[in-house]
Amino acid sequence: QVQLVESGGGLVQAGDSLRLSCARSGRTFRPAVMGWVRQAPGKEREFVAAIRWSDGYTDNTYYSDFAKGRFTISRDKAENTMYLQMINLKPEDTAVYYCALTFGTTWFIPLNYDYWGQGTQVTVSS
Repeated sequence: QVQLVESGGGLVQAGDSLRLSCARSGRTFRPAVMGWVRQAPGKEREFVAAIRWSDGYTDNTYYSDFAKGRFTISRDKAENTMYLQMINLKPEDTAVYYCALTFGTTWFIPLNYDYWGQGTQVTVSS
């Protein structure tokens, strides 16, 4: 059973940076992709970024258009932790950010993730 725990959210001002962490426990015995998905108030969940997480594979990364150039996804294999470094944050980045894992190939579709963390709130004030 996979468990995901996010941390690192908070209240920041526009232009600030923030790093989210996702600690993963439990093993998977098949290739997986881990990602960040966010949900703003009154909106559907939205794909942010993803990284392939499997031994023997390179750490391919994928980003939504709004994340390119401002967000960086990475992982620490030894610590079994994934990160999302966010810079130049904007008020429209305000959302609950979820860490998620999928065994499928449609990592850009939030509903197709198999495991979810509890989410961490990011609030960006103008």
